[in-house]
Amino acid sequence: MKLIQTAQAQTDAPAATPPAPLAPTAPPVPAPPAAPPVPPSATVQTTPDAAAPPAPPAPDMISQIVPLLFVTLIVYFIVLRPQARRTKEQKESLKNVRRGDTVVTSGGLIGKVTKVVDDAEVEVELAQNIRVRALRSAIAEVRAKGEPVKDQAASR
Repeated sequence: MKLIQTAQAQTDAPAATPPAPLAPTAPPVPAPPAAPPVPPSATVQTTPDAAAPPAPPAPDMISQIVPLLFVTLIVYFIVLRPQARRTKEQKESLKNVRRGDTVVTSGGLIGKVTKVVDDAEVEVELAQNIRVRALRSAIAEVRAKGEPVKDQAASR
């Protein structure tokens, strides 16, 4: 009970004065005097002859489009055209895969084509007597072209 009375006595006691500042402070700077208000009748009226000079004309549309077209052409010839050519060459080489070609699959396996099953599949020999069927689309690169298959009927 005595603790409660002591706590109440401390809260009822007057607040202590704040400590004095350590460094002297500069006196406040007085604000500059405000300008007297201007009555509405004293405003300056301008005539149309005293207007500001006209703004310079806006550039025409052609001069704005020419740089954009120039940059577009540069991007086309440096990036898009070579990429399309490489894609076309890769599709052509995949289309012409035949028996005896050394190929690399998209998984990184290197093997020799032993048989073309159909337009979508080939049989690849990865090691001696280890053959897998793979999709043509899974062939990433044709490393070496094999010799064309000799016609047995032509040799007889």
